[in-house]
Amino acid sequence: MQPIKVGLAGYGFSGQSFHRPLLSHLKEFQIEAVLSSNQDKVLKDIEGATVVSTLDDLLQKDNELVVITTPNHLHYSMIKQSLLSGKHVVVEKPFVTNSKDGEELLALAKEKGLHLSVFHNRRWDADFLTIQKLLKEEALGQLYTYEAHFDRFRPAVKDRWKENKMEGAGVLYDLGAHLLDQALMLFGAPNWVQADVLPQRNPDKAEDYFLITLGYDLLRVQLYSRSIVLDPGPRYQVHGLKGSFVKSGMDRQEDDLKAGENPISKQWGMEEEENWGVLTTITGEEVTSQVIPSEKGDYTQFYLGIYGAIRENHKLPVDPEDALQVIKLIEACKESAESGRVITI
Repeated sequence: MQPIKVGLAGYGFSGQSFHRPLLSHLKEFQIEAVLSSNQDKVLKDIEGATVVSTLDDLLQKDNELVVITTPNHLHYSMIKQSLLSGKHVVVEKPFVTNSKDGEELLALAKEKGLHLSVFHNRRWDADFLTIQKLLKEEALGQLYTYEAHFDRFRPAVKDRWKENKMEGAGVLYDLGAHLLDQALMLFGAPNWVQADVLPQRNPDKAEDYFLITLGYDLLRVQLYSRSIVLDPGPRYQVHGLKGSFVKSGMDRQEDDLKAGENPISKQWGMEEEENWGVLTTITGEEVTSQVIPSEKGDYTQFYLGIYGAIRENHKLPVDPEDALQVIKLIEACKESAESGRVITI
């Protein structure tokens, strides 16, 4: 096996907590160089890596794949420069901050014959994989409502780029990108979008609340993110003609990665029984409920898919066209919130 040499652009929360441990534990990859201003932090985690101070320096190193984990407003320029340098690219979600830039980058990657993908890791959450399985089995029958929450209790606004008013900041680009990507995976593009988006904690900071409704004929999809929720309740509620599935708790992989757990261990991604969802179904007049064991979550599948695409010409684990559709929906949500109108897709 010939491992893929990686240049990691950025070593903040995402680079250190998600990408570094996944890449370090998979024998298919080798981190060669890291773009960071904190050499000590990098070398503590990645023995033998070269630490550089500019993207130009990173692109001159011996790597095939550049993984970009910098703030959102830098994604477009760094992806473009990496593609022009002949590198395959993985970028942290969201793909870019506007769809016009995304379309240009897709065309450039195609022109150069390079792979470009976006780290929509929540496709491999245990709860979302469980919902996919139930829908594939048609356990709920025809669906009428799907509700997904990504709530937190963070009353204080931190002084960081994600929470300041700047390009690509705010919860819509952050958590909204996850929930919209999941909805697109399950149901495809909606007919229309209506959204309420605002900064509840501090009007001078980036938005920290949204309620998005996606319309699909009879199906209604509602996506929430709120920053002041002490008791979040169910994370997912899915209701159909045959029954309902209600699921609480958060996928544990993020916490386990931050705690230094091994993402290729046998127990990785296994959810605690207390967080398993409940499927309630009706047959005739008889209503029954059963606890559904959660599927095994596995973020390594993203990078194994990247290896397969680069080395074996397999399909990318996240098609950049899908990631571009997420950005177009974010733009529709912003337009709806600003105008107070329903936006037709």
